Amino acid sequence: MRIGELARRSGVSPRALRHYEAAGLITSTRAANGYRVYGAEAVTRVANIRYLLNAGLTLDDVSAFRSCLDGDMPSAPPSARGLEIARERLAVLDARIAAQTEARNRLARSLGVVSDRG
Repeated sequence: MRIGELARRSGVSPRALRHYEAAGLITSTRAANGYRVYGAEAVTRVANIRYLLNAGLTLDDVSAFRSCLDGDMPSAPPSARGLEIARERLAVLDARIAAQTEARNRLARSLGVVSDRG
């Protein structure tokens, strides 16, 4: 399928698909006319890339999962490296949440607003 079809079927923009390809996460061949052509498995691979990105991983993080991007990612047991990456991202997210919560609480206090969220 061409890039437009993959974009439609995966819900991802052609620009994002080109970005994933530049990062080595998906591959295509070139038709005689120069158009990118993707196999049917690319839909699953893109869905898994989106799953990991939506979970807070970066494209660099996702690259560590190349070997399992073609399967059922949400139910697959994570590798040791996958767990390490997930723990690192979780720590980053926890730190951001704590910083944002503190900023919110400071602002609420300065406005004299009573917070029931912490």
